[in-house]
Amino acid sequence: MKTSTPSASTLSAASSAATYQFDWRCWPETEEAILHWIGQAVAGHPLIGSLAQRLPEETGTRLADWVDHLVLRDQPGLTDRLERLGFVRQEAAYALDAPAYHHPGAIFPRIAVTPASGVGAVGEVVELALKVESIAEFSSAHNLGLTIAGYPLGPYRVAKVETPGATVGFAVVERRGYVGFDPFDGDLARLGRLTPHAARDALAARDLWRGRRRRFADDAEGFDFTEALLARVIATAGDRDLACHLVFEVERDYWMSRNRAARVQKFRQDRLGLGWANHDHHTFRCSRAFFPRTIGIFRELGFLLREAFHAGQDAGWGAQVLEHPTTGIVIFADLDLLPEELDDDFSHHPLKPLPRPNTVGLWVALHGESILDAGMHHLEAQFEFDLLRDQLQAEAGIETMKPFSDFPFLRQAFTKGETWPVAPHRADYALAQGWIDAEQHARFLREGALGSHLENLQRRQGYKGFNQQAVGLIIAATDPRLAH
Repeated sequence: MKTSTPSASTLSAASSAATYQFDWRCWPETEEAILHWIGQAVAGHPLIGSLAQRLPEETGTRLADWVDHLVLRDQPGLTDRLERLGFVRQEAAYALDAPAYHHPGAIFPRIAVTPASGVGAVGEVVELALKVESIAEFSSAHNLGLTIAGYPLGPYRVAKVETPGATVGFAVVERRGYVGFDPFDGDLARLGRLTPHAARDALAARDLWRGRRRRFADDAEGFDFTEALLARVIATAGDRDLACHLVFEVERDYWMSRNRAARVQKFRQDRLGLGWANHDHHTFRCSRAFFPRTIGIFRELGFLLREAFHAGQDAGWGAQVLEHPTTGIVIFADLDLLPEELDDDFSHHPLKPLPRPNTVGLWVALHGESILDAGMHHLEAQFEFDLLRDQLQAEAGIETMKPFSDFPFLRQAFTKGETWPVAPHRADYALAQGWIDAEQHARFLREGALGSHLENLQRRQGYKGFNQQAVGLIIAATDPRLAH
């Protein structure tokens, strides 16, 4: 099978422990197969067909980026074909005698293979399942009156859209830290995630994180408090995976409260009942001193370390990518990094303060740690790049910066940066340390400083990685000292 691999000089990454290499490939033949199957679903169900048209026009997204899984009718050679396309059989089956497959090396929907007949028997595709944040919101947005299988705030909820005459089935699903397909999973029931009070406990856990104290006079105190609170959140939720889902639901809401472009786009997606189910990754900015503690918080939620970016001579930054194995949430955590720190294990060992911070360090100095009072720097979701840019400009006057990745398989751009107020004590400290000059100090107090963005991302061919060189350029370009 032919695949294309991004240039190592442009898209280089390695694990922080130098144990694994994350050489993300492009999978054009796999994408072609997925789009072919989605095309069958579009032709076989009127609502799927309607969504395929409305999503680009009304949200700047494409149907393929909202698909949770496809159910295919078994046929000779299908399993071998899936394996050639890079899919691996997962432990959780779709149903009895119906295995499920995921793609560990790319971003594609899961595939279930079933001997089912009846609906779907006329073609390869039995059913398409759409991922949303809330089935109830989707049902209301489309006047469907859906019956939902699964407990409120449960790990997996599903509703079937019954349409006479459709030749392909259509399901809508919610997931909360679960990769299976059973709303009443016996193993999860034995773990307590399906008890009558599980939803109450999930709400209580979410409220603990939503209502938490974020501002502290001393960041070390803030981390002590946050780490202790996280332990309570996990214990209250009764499950680490569920706690992760809830924590990031809150973090998106907090970031959205501070970013107009996010609120505009979320409203556009909510008109179709979708929520942020198209999120790609969450970016946190961190200080050098507290970076390992930030990573420790994410590890406590179950995140695994993926590639680490070492900018070396290119720019004064570094980053650790993390991915959660059951929620699928991805984090891009960045910090200031020097060329001589190329081989340092900065995810586990704190680095000494710099005499003068670079872009990330100054952002933290002016706004605070992302995991504390600042919140995320940006959320990146999957869109149709050109459509979203033009629609945000036309509908809300939201401008998009020049793309910092513009490859056939990866396009990325920030919306124009939105300013946040700068607390006087933060600006005063930065001035006293010589990190900013008197003019910048006065301007930050008067006008605020660059705070956050929404990131417009378009992926193709399942490409899962990031563009190190381009990220370095956009980090440099968003230094608050350069903005007027």
